[in-house]
Amino acid sequence: MAKQISILYLCTGNSCRSQMAEGWTRHLGSELFDVYSAGIEAHGKNPRAIAVMADAGIDISGQESTIVNNTMLENADIVVTVCGHADEQCPVLPPAVKKVHWPLTDPAKASGSEEDIMQAFRETRDEVGRRVRDLVQRLSVETGT
Repeated sequence: MAKQISILYLCTGNSCRSQMAEGWTRHLGSELFDVYSAGIEAHGKNPRAIAVMADAGIDISGQESTIVNNTMLENADIVVTVCGHADEQCPVLPPAVKKVHWPLTDPAKASGSEEDIMQAFRETRDEVGRRVRDLVQRLSVETGT
């Protein structure tokens, strides 16, 4: 079996978007990828992110909110930043690490009624899912798996 591709999703607080991306990747390509998420800071897990992912049939409740470290960066084949702050604050990557940026809206900043906020989380979940599907498909083609 070929070596798994290591993907690190990086966000500001590792509470919503990067957690969703990690969950989608585990769901869609767990056999192909070694996947992690981390933040420039750790803000804890967002219960709304956990809830909307559960609605999609993906359990991210066991994932941890962690701060990125050098080992994660050195072991990654691809680092995907999922917000502008993480993209701007991304530590220097080793030369062999590919960086991809996804400018995703932060659902944690949504306002309005609870339904409005949950809709923002669902929209982000679906956008993250589309992007992860595209990435998994592209990497599967590139590696012939």
